[in-house]
Amino acid sequence: MAYSRALIKISGEALMGEKPYGIDPEIVTSIAKDVSKVVESGTQLAIVVGGGNIFRGLKGSAAGMDRATADYVGMLATVMNAITLQDGLERAGVETRVQTAIEMQQIAEPYIRRRAIRHLEKGRVVVFGGGCGNPFFTTDTTAALRAAEINADVIFKATKVDGVYDRDPKKFPDAIKYKELTFQEVLTREIAVMDSTAIALCKDNKIPIVVFNLFEAENINKAVAGEEIGSLITNSR
Repeated sequence: MAYSRALIKISGEALMGEKPYGIDPEIVTSIAKDVSKVVESGTQLAIVVGGGNIFRGLKGSAAGMDRATADYVGMLATVMNAITLQDGLERAGVETRVQTAIEMQQIAEPYIRRRAIRHLEKGRVVVFGGGCGNPFFTTDTTAALRAAEINADVIFKATKVDGVYDRDPKKFPDAIKYKELTFQEVLTREIAVMDSTAIALCKDNKIPIVVFNLFEAENINKAVAGEEIGSLITNSR
């Protein structure tokens, strides 16, 4: 495999599949099968999961909720997704631990960096829930932060599209796909890959980002193997 330790960011919307809300069990099963192959290959894998399929803090804030309160509700939604993903992974035979930034010891471990790294070294998948524990930060930023903390070689952003485009390919058939980009280009052009804080963190810590389609069979395995799929974002090209 091209990477010895990797972090995957999976959005809450991706877990919905074609459903309007909630979690599609078939998607969870598909992710679990792909992840099991990656773990069998010897790559250490961590996952950060979003919560937009259940509750999104920004939408709650736009509807009149206090922003900090809305973000805390969103963090709880990510924990629900993390536990569901853990169940799917363990049914696929993958030993998994959930760590949360907000302590809830009856259902998950609190996030402790050294413990997370130890789990990875033992071949366990670590799923990070609860965001980074603070409002006003996205799960994209959490992914960049956790990747830096655990010394991940790469961040894989698993989405519903096969890479980064100059505009929405679902609305514009002539949208141009970027094979490679630099972090500076993403920031300067305000390309919607991750929020600017996440991009800046990856830039400063020299952590490449690979954006690819989660719904194509074995794409997680292909990405970790270093195959040229999706779009690559690095410090230089």
